[in-house]
Amino acid sequence: MSIPRSLFAASALVLGLASGHAAFAQSPGVLRVSAIPDEAPTELQRKFKPLGDYLKKATGLDVEFIPVTDYAAVVEGLATNKLDLAWLGGFTYVQARLRTNGGVVPIVQRAEDAKFTSRFIVPLNSTAKTLADLKGKTFAFGAPSSTSGSLMPRYYLLKAGIDPERDFKSVAFSGAHDATLAFVAAGRAEAGVLNASVMDKLVESHNANAAKVRVLAVTPPYFDYNWTVRPGLDPALTKKLTDAFLALDPSKPEMKEIMDLQRTSKFVPTQNSNYDGIEAAARSAGLIK
Repeated sequence: MSIPRSLFAASALVLGLASGHAAFAQSPGVLRVSAIPDEAPTELQRKFKPLGDYLKKATGLDVEFIPVTDYAAVVEGLATNKLDLAWLGGFTYVQARLRTNGGVVPIVQRAEDAKFTSRFIVPLNSTAKTLADLKGKTFAFGAPSSTSGSLMPRYYLLKAGIDPERDFKSVAFSGAHDATLAFVAAGRAEAGVLNASVMDKLVESHNANAAKVRVLAVTPPYFDYNWTVRPGLDPALTKKLTDAFLALDPSKPEMKEIMDLQRTSKFVPTQNSNYDGIEAAARSAGLIK
């Protein structure tokens, strides 16, 4: 099994610099955590802060959140033991699984991630009524390695007889879900796709861009995000982390903020086989060989 080198090339410089940087230094007593950059860096930090404080109490370790600039850097960080725990999309998990020969371990997912969806959006004044109406238009995906912003929407477009490279006038990659919304709202793309959770959050927060678009279509459900630990992490620590996530309860005031920021009703155990369908879709789309 192999993953095209292009999927990791973008992170080479980042990791080359980070390998000698204090952010990636291995310090005893520190849990190093990261996440795929599927939203703005400030938003990722805001979402993680209460969870990081909670994990510090649960494990007795200092918790350091290490932001990265692209999805491949998270995969490489786990593979080279520079990260201990990471928030991954389904496709990023599959990439990490292949990169480490099955060494990474997915521990939990949100209950909502068992039936995750992506939403195709267009400007409010678009005449498009179906996905087929997008042929000949400009289109924005999220990041190339995003499960919900690229892989699964692409997979379902192909199943519907729409080849993005052939049938769209042009294809752009915004880099993140909120950026895709901004692309379409500003007219930089005539259509785009982002995950349902981010879309709901932006609508609920009365984001100005969300008011300028409408949902054209929704994908069928698929498995997506999870929390994954690196190969060889101490089993006792892995159990502490797993138990901590499973113990989160939104009915307890001290935990509600964590759950709200993570946009979940509860965390549930996950397993490697949940992401076999993601790997099959990636192979079908030619994203892994």
